[in-house]
Amino acid sequence: MASDDRRHRAAVLGSPIAHSLSPVLHRAAYAELGLTDWTYDRFEVDEAGLPAFLEGLDASWAGLSLTMPLKRAVIPLLDAVSETASSVEAVNTVVFTEDGRRTGDNTDIPGMIAALRERGVEKVESAAVLGAGATASSALAALSEICAGPVTAYVRSAERGREMRGWGERLGVDVRTRDWSRAAEALCAPLVVATTPAGATDALTGDVPERPGTLFDVLYEPWPTGLAASWAARNGPVVGGLDLLVHQAVLQVERMTGRAPAPLAAMRQAGEAALAPR
Repeated sequence: MASDDRRHRAAVLGSPIAHSLSPVLHRAAYAELGLTDWTYDRFEVDEAGLPAFLEGLDASWAGLSLTMPLKRAVIPLLDAVSETASSVEAVNTVVFTEDGRRTGDNTDIPGMIAALRERGVEKVESAAVLGAGATASSALAALSEICAGPVTAYVRSAERGREMRGWGERLGVDVRTRDWSRAAEALCAPLVVATTPAGATDALTGDVPERPGTLFDVLYEPWPTGLAASWAARNGPVVGGLDLLVHQAVLQVERMTGRAPAPLAAMRQAGEAALAPR
């Protein structure tokens, strides 16, 4: 899709939204690309308010970024959804076509893959996932591309375990589940993906092995997490939440503006600068 002078507005929607770094990243991209007439804002929108918000948009809108709790709620409101987004029932990117159609995509999954590849992780024989929420299903989708063997998910309830095994069947991943009480075992995997909230993995910091594999911790604030700091102290490669945020935003910018490649380095630098005072 080529850039169109009539379509030059974008924004991130969610609730809560005040903490979002998306405006910082997208605006940095626009500045680097010379898109001086493009704007990117944030709007507090919940599930109940989403239909009216979408109906109120005019032809100047190019796209939207979506965060919780809208990634699934938006699907019935779209004209088309990509195979990637359908695979995890989560849309984080909406692009408006010239004829007004709303198309949904998921850049979290390819963003995860790109962030790992940037650190030299192309293929692994097995992996572990800590947690079982919405981000964990996206992690499984990414692992379906790079993990040759089983993925062990460490979860807090039998219901979560069933959900993760269900996602595995849907995505073609051999998912095995273990109770969270055994989460220290996960740290010996060649690739560990932590998808849990802040503080949830703090008790594992003393269990990092002498020669760890790669840790992908999806948090970016606070950073580093206790687990990431302990991992780095053992000289283990660490991929952080900002890496994921920047890589998925790069893909959003490219889809919304039609300009590629988006300026990864400038976007990461802007994100780091924004996080530094926090």
